Amino acid sequence: MLQIDQIIRTNRKSIALIVERDGSLIVHAPLRASEEQIQAFVLKKADWIEAKQKLVKSQYPVFVPKEYVNGEGFWYLGKIYKLEIVEAQRPALYLNGNFRLAQTALARAEDVFVKWYKAQALQVIAERAQWYAAKHGLEYRQIKITSARTRWGSYNSRGTLSFSWRLVMAPVPVIDYVVVHELLHSVEHNHSKKFWTKLQLIMPDYKQRIEWLETNGHLLRLG
Repeated sequence: MLQIDQIIRTNRKSIALIVERDGSLIVHAPLRASEEQIQAFVLKKADWIEAKQKLVKSQYPVFVPKEYVNGEGFWYLGKIYKLEIVEAQRPALYLNGNFRLAQTALARAEDVFVKWYKAQALQVIAERAQWYAAKHGLEYRQIKITSARTRWGSYNSRGTLSFSWRLVMAPVPVIDYVVVHELLHSVEHNHSKKFWTKLQLIMPDYKQRIEWLETNGHLLRLG
């Protein structure tokens, strides 16, 4: 039986399969689709899924869940910093050449890292959004940092920009792409030709930034 890593139910009419860069299987299903229907569809597509998983694992770097040990690497703004376990300190985690994590916080290390990343994401992304909005005459009401795993960012009709905290692991040019992409939805509400034309005027190399995210995005997580 093939493992389904996530099922996302929406108002769609049919079942769709996505194999992520790490080989995980995401199923997009109609709201009324039963577990039996989903399993049957996955079984029917088993050969395609296995071939796709083999392909992506051969093409993209393999993600290894974090163990929070000395020397382990953690992403921040596109660079990898090594972890150093130290004696008791306040705050429990800070970045100074290396990530320094207090020995007393090891039992809750993932929560400590997530809290740190969220704080950094709010600061960095808010600065980038404010700068691009002012420069290009775009508007938004507020910024929220989320724990989304399948979307880097979104914009809603109330003017809220939402971004996954994991985005702050990416290089600043990649962060800028996601920020500008969502900001443009304040004036262009879908991915029309007009939307992409405006994006290219602001960011001529946006395709290279997308490519970096498509290749490395699955690495920007802790577990």
